[in-house]
Amino acid sequence: MVKKMKTEKPFDFILFITVLLMLCFGIIMVLSASSPSSLAETGGSYEYVKTQAVSAVVGVVLMLFISKIDYKVYSKFYKIIYFVGILLLFAVLIPNLGYSANGATRWLNLRFTTIQPSEIVKVGLIIFYATYLSKHKDELKSFSKGFIKPILIVIPVILILVLVQNHLSASLVIIAVVSIMMLMAGSKLRYFLTFGIIGLAVGGIGLFFLAKTAGQGGFRLGRIMAFLDPWSYAQDEGWQIIQSLYAIGSGGIFGAGLGNSTQKYLYIPEPHNDFIFSVLAEELGFVGCVCVILLFAIFIWRGIVIAMKAPDMLGSLIAVGITTQVGIQAIINIAVVTSSIPNTGMPLPFFSYGGTALLILLCSVRNFAKYIKARKENIEGVYK
Repeated sequence: MVKKMKTEKPFDFILFITVLLMLCFGIIMVLSASSPSSLAETGGSYEYVKTQAVSAVVGVVLMLFISKIDYKVYSKFYKIIYFVGILLLFAVLIPNLGYSANGATRWLNLRFTTIQPSEIVKVGLIIFYATYLSKHKDELKSFSKGFIKPILIVIPVILILVLVQNHLSASLVIIAVVSIMMLMAGSKLRYFLTFGIIGLAVGGIGLFFLAKTAGQGGFRLGRIMAFLDPWSYAQDEGWQIIQSLYAIGSGGIFGAGLGNSTQKYLYIPEPHNDFIFSVLAEELGFVGCVCVILLFAIFIWRGIVIAMKAPDMLGSLIAVGITTQVGIQAIINIAVVTSSIPNTGMPLPFFSYGGTALLILLCSVRNFAKYIKARKENIEGVYK
């Protein structure tokens, strides 16, 4: 007699420990990297790390709460999630609600905190596309319904991010996440190779003409020029990357020691944000950098395992989406601070300062880590 077996694991323990290690590591680095900036801007050395620590604690509590919710519940509202995301992106245009910094309006000022709608939209699109692709899996081999239609759905989000929020980095992450989710769901690779290259070329030309004719996003051209020859732009666009390279180079193998960075003393602008990896490299050296990269590699590995063991296509695609999001952001951030690609303004997940972004990230990761109802039903070999 064949016996039905069902084994359930509440979460992936390795992934959970990896996330906690990165979270603790990130808080320590925010404390070290932010103290000079915090003192100069707020009058206290610990203001930024206090906010980050509170967000981490609240995020862990929310992780435990959200882990009780079945991800299938979200799929019932996937269309609502999409349209709410569109509205959130447009909300930055509302007077006294939209908040601008560094020449871009990407935040909502809620008085007690600021939130970046694009962080919410990233997770929302993962849920939307996981549900949409699961419901239309029989159409994915078709060019029109399996490639063109899903791409058309994401275009409004990209246009709002680029034209309204001037937020190209978030657009790149979303495009990468959606593309990989589509490929994993069954869309044809040749469509991406053919039309994806054309789309990138058209998008690049469009951004160039926007910068030249409308004056929108002109700073990106400066970043590209600074990437090609940062020392020719050492007093403006090239300043940040040069200081980052100084920090990384002076770290050596074992670093100058935790808290002993010199570049964080107002040389690297906002060292606790996008360039926190530079401070980490200076203080902990090559060894510290390798440890961080290994933690992200373990995260990606466990995400792949979760996607493979998920009980259905919906759960698998959610795991693929969140793993891709974290992995892509980490790769781009490290590539930027090492001057391997032009500056994109991409934060390092779990490490860069940002309370609401950390909350959203922790909640999304905890929910997909709860997979894992690795079910074995009707398996021959187990008899009464």
